[in-house]
Amino acid sequence: MRPSKKEELLEKSLKVFYQHGFHATGVDFIAKETGISKTLIYSHFSNKDALMSAVLERRDTNFRNWLEGRVEALSSDPLSKLFCVFDALEEWFDEEGFKGCMFVKASSEFMEVTHPLFQQSSEHKQKLERYFSELAKDAGFENHLEIARHIELLKEGAINAAHMRMFPKPAHHAKQMLKQLIG
Repeated sequence: MRPSKKEELLEKSLKVFYQHGFHATGVDFIAKETGISKTLIYSHFSNKDALMSAVLERRDTNFRNWLEGRVEALSSDPLSKLFCVFDALEEWFDEEGFKGCMFVKASSEFMEVTHPLFQQSSEHKQKLERYFSELAKDAGFENHLEIARHIELLKEGAINAAHMRMFPKPAHHAKQMLKQLIG
């Protein structure tokens, strides 16, 4: 089944914002890059902020579904799943067009903590922390929230190292660090 124009607009806009940023991308550019008219864009979204918010919501859902699916596909062992987070991340880093974390970018462009896009970005990270906490809890750790925060910090560092091309295989290094932290 063919996606609706709104779905098509969201998917294409996600790619445009990811590649070019939020402030640098105007609605005229989105129309040009997506092949969807400004009139149709505005028929689905009242303004650029509404479109950006919907794009971040889509990215949140897509990324979390992808990550959780990859972790499940890589291992059925609860302890191993904690480490598979980094195997999945390494796959993402190796994808053509990888440009870092869209949520870090959004929070960097909209730095006021009360800004809706900053808040959406923060909520995304909190959802991942809850997922990592569940993984750690399933692996038998009483300090599952602490483990989740270690994973979140290591993940963020690995994403930034990959984006900055600091050294090869940053997720592998983060995985090794997690092994040292939790034994």
